Amino acid sequence: MKQKVEKLINNEKKNNNYNNIKSILNMFLDKLKKFPKQKALAIITILSFISLLILTLIMQSIERELKGSTGYGVMEFEFAWTPEMIREIFRAWGVAGKKKEATAIYLDFLYIPSYGLFMAGCILLVTRKLEEGKLQNFGLYITITPIIAGVFDVIENINLLLMIENDAYIEMCSPFIASLCASIKFGLIFLGIGLFILALIVVVINKIRK
Repeated sequence: MKQKVEKLINNEKKNNNYNNIKSILNMFLDKLKKFPKQKALAIITILSFISLLILTLIMQSIERELKGSTGYGVMEFEFAWTPEMIREIFRAWGVAGKKKEATAIYLDFLYIPSYGLFMAGCILLVTRKLEEGKLQNFGLYITITPIIAGVFDVIENINLLLMIENDAYIEMCSPFIASLCASIKFGLIFLGIGLFILALIVVVINKIRK
């Protein structure tokens, strides 16, 4: 009898926790439908796009110079995975190349909020145009994926900088952590882009039907 009572109490606690989480998520979804206001959201998205474009041009010039002269660029560095590959890249770059890559990584810390806000803004602008339902709710959740991607990008950058500044980190977990974070980052970004395209198609189809 005692065990049954304890089981009922535990089930009740689980139900309460589930209901609390569901309530918080519903509040989050309702907030995103209205905040920020449409005009403010459009301005944020446009400004972040301008920032993204400027930083992309600057970082691309560094990338072309590095890869053109050594055969290795930022993508190879991000997805090196192993200490052996990191050492090979560093030998090709030399001291000057490592300094250029460090500059690109510091710029990337500005790039992160630019692409995060731009992507989140685009997804949210289109998702708000969808009819209320599961697809819109899913879209609202996906709005935060670029922000989460940015968090993994920061962790990735920190580990890349650690390896550039101190060779000892090459033999630690930094190569693996950086590459893993880069993989998760791009996965989340592609997920956001996929949802944006899907939502855009649905919005266009609905407009044509009307």
